[in-house]
Amino acid sequence: MLRSGQPLPGPNRRRCREDEALLGAVLDQGERGFVIDTRSAQAAKQARMSGGGTEPKSSYPHWRRLHRPLERGRPLQESFVRLVEACADPSLSMDRWLGRLESSRWLSHVKAALSTACLAAQCLDREGAKVLVHGAEGTDTTLLVTALAQVILDPACRTLVGFQGLLQREWIEAGHPFHLRCARSAYSHARLKQEAPLFLLFLDCVWQLSRQFPFSLEFGEHLLLTLFDNAYASAYGTFLCNNEKERSLCKVKESTHSLWAWLSQPEEQHKFLNPLYSPNALVIWPSVEPQSIQLWQGLFLRWIRPSQHLDEAWAEIQQLVQEN
Repeated sequence: MLRSGQPLPGPNRRRCREDEALLGAVLDQGERGFVIDTRSAQAAKQARMSGGGTEPKSSYPHWRRLHRPLERGRPLQESFVRLVEACADPSLSMDRWLGRLESSRWLSHVKAALSTACLAAQCLDREGAKVLVHGAEGTDTTLLVTALAQVILDPACRTLVGFQGLLQREWIEAGHPFHLRCARSAYSHARLKQEAPLFLLFLDCVWQLSRQFPFSLEFGEHLLLTLFDNAYASAYGTFLCNNEKERSLCKVKESTHSLWAWLSQPEEQHKFLNPLYSPNALVIWPSVEPQSIQLWQGLFLRWIRPSQHLDEAWAEIQQLVQEN
């Protein structure tokens, strides 16, 4: 599975023989590949005005393009803000609360992300095809799809260590701009242009997987909550800056501690493990039906709903597993 964010040659641009040779080399003789474009067809057409858009089909005859638009900017951030505002309003009746939840469209974004990741996973697993995930810049929705597809397909990515490696590879080293996207929380009145909770959306989708497959992920909800907290405010340098170049210039590795090193300490690691974990070598195919996608209460209602009884129940589960 490949990812791309650079504008591939469009009708108004010269053909890029290097790109054509690269994608041609990926395929074996007689094999076909899929380009999953996370932009809408309309957005791709509009990009042609600046010389981008989409590559001509005639130059890539063995690749089939599939448009699966995913929001990545202001609409996603506003959806997040509306959801948080609804969760923080204690005066809402049940009907009004459900209406506010639906109008925020956050669960629609979760469903769209999981659906697109499943499509990529199906092309790889069931079709045996090569997949190129393409987006506007290659550092947002492309990473969302490729990372989720790997959690779905690869049992190694569902372990604690493997999941950390996935985040390091697919989000940090691949250049997701954490500094820009996570500049403020949803409670801030500032609305920065480049702010968007793409990483939170990914964590929410992983939580949906953990809820639907409670035995298949080695880590629990506590890890996902910790990752969310550290993406927005952290004592560690793991999520600092926007890319590897900035981290190198700021000497992040030399002047800060790693979140992964802290999580790997034995006295800390056990807090994040799922006591019900049973290694599952199979692909996990999530349901994306409306009744299957639920609000992540552990995050969005964490400051409203007391967690004492849930924490006690989780501790009891851990104790029972250890005894048996």
